[in-house]
Amino acid sequence: MLILAKAAMAILLGFILAIITGVILIPLLKKFHVRQYVSHFVGENHLKKDGTPTMGGLIFIIPTILALILLYINGSIKISYSLIILLFVFIAYALLGFVDDFTKIKYHNNKGLSIITKLLIQMLIALVFFYIFMSNGGKSDLVITSLGIHIPLGWAFGLFILFLLVGSSNAVNITDGLDGLAGGLSAIAFFAYGIISWNTGWLEGYQEIAIFCFILVGSLLGFLVFNAHPAKVFMGDLGSLALGAALATIAILTRHELSLALIGGIFVIETLSSLIQIIAIRKFHKPVFKMAPLHHHFEALGMNEQDIVRYFWVAGLILAMAAITYGVWL
Repeated sequence: MLILAKAAMAILLGFILAIITGVILIPLLKKFHVRQYVSHFVGENHLKKDGTPTMGGLIFIIPTILALILLYINGSIKISYSLIILLFVFIAYALLGFVDDFTKIKYHNNKGLSIITKLLIQMLIALVFFYIFMSNGGKSDLVITSLGIHIPLGWAFGLFILFLLVGSSNAVNITDGLDGLAGGLSAIAFFAYGIISWNTGWLEGYQEIAIFCFILVGSLLGFLVFNAHPAKVFMGDLGSLALGAALATIAILTRHELSLALIGGIFVIETLSSLIQIIAIRKFHKPVFKMAPLHHHFEALGMNEQDIVRYFWVAGLILAMAAITYGVWL
């Protein structure tokens, strides 16, 4: 019962702080013209969203960090190397997304930072992750208990970290194309990892990782108050990159990397649809989908944006429940 009480408190704290942050932040974003520039390639329905404030990821990033600070001051949580790694990655990717968003706003386009620049920064983040992880007794092995797989990776574990961070952050970024879609799916994913994290008693700081997840769930629910259709603010790369990287980090720390493909199943499908579309057009000169990623394909088929979001949320919830069953119960 104490675990449930802590989880409920964390979610409520994150939600309240996010609502307060949103009420203060959105007028400031409008005042300083921090606006989204929508590409005409995504269709006429999205052109009306041009000019909507972006960098709304601050609505869930600031409350999450602030809530952890308040809980630490109150003596409710402790600082562990696991929490340090998680916060470092979360903040570092948020800063990377901030610079990317700022570049787009400054030059009034959707280009942002170059791919090479992003990759170099992400390599640096992964290197720091790997160093802190190994310095605190972390094992550089890939372990999938259900399949009986145990592979010592050594220094290649750093590349594995980089792969998951880059893949997960970009997957959430690609999915962030409809009002409330990425925010709702992320809330579901972090809720699942909160439950899984609380079951990893062998991990130093496992309770703090779980509390981080539940605070972020509450903050994301608060963000959805402003981001649900019709969106008053978008999370931007600042938000999506931070969320995806945090998911990958928790998966690595709790040694539930395989669960990431299930919990973030919709993110994976969205990314694969974009990859398939690119390959089909470049190699065969014929698209597989009307548009990519997948949510735009359903839009092109005439489905309502809100219906697509709801269906994707339900699918994400089912996948998350399956992952919890596998990661905690079985």
